[in-house]
Amino acid sequence: MSEAPESPAAETLPHDDHTAEHVAAHVRKYVMVGVTLLTFTAITVALSYVNFGTMKANIAVALLVATFKAGLVAAIFMHLSAEKRLIYRILIFTGFFVLGLFWLTYLAWYNPIVR
Repeated sequence: MSEAPESPAAETLPHDDHTAEHVAAHVRKYVMVGVTLLTFTAITVALSYVNFGTMKANIAVALLVATFKAGLVAAIFMHLSAEKRLIYRILIFTGFFVLGLFWLTYLAWYNPIVR
């Protein structure tokens, strides 16, 4: 009993990521992220009218919302959610650098020499 071998062309065909279903899934994801960003922009505007007690608390809340939105943009639109280790190492370094800049701002607010 001899079985007919499969055609070699079937084995060498590249996997096509550009099918209609695949593109539709990406578009759906991007639209959902866009709607989320618009929603959090509206939340940012609404929170700008709320007084959280001090100016520093207002800035902290605004930075939290902005950090969430920036993380969403970086993960989805900049495709960081599917990157390799080197990108994450650079991203962690950048995060520490930003935290250092935030710390310098904090120190400038509480500088006893100037006050």
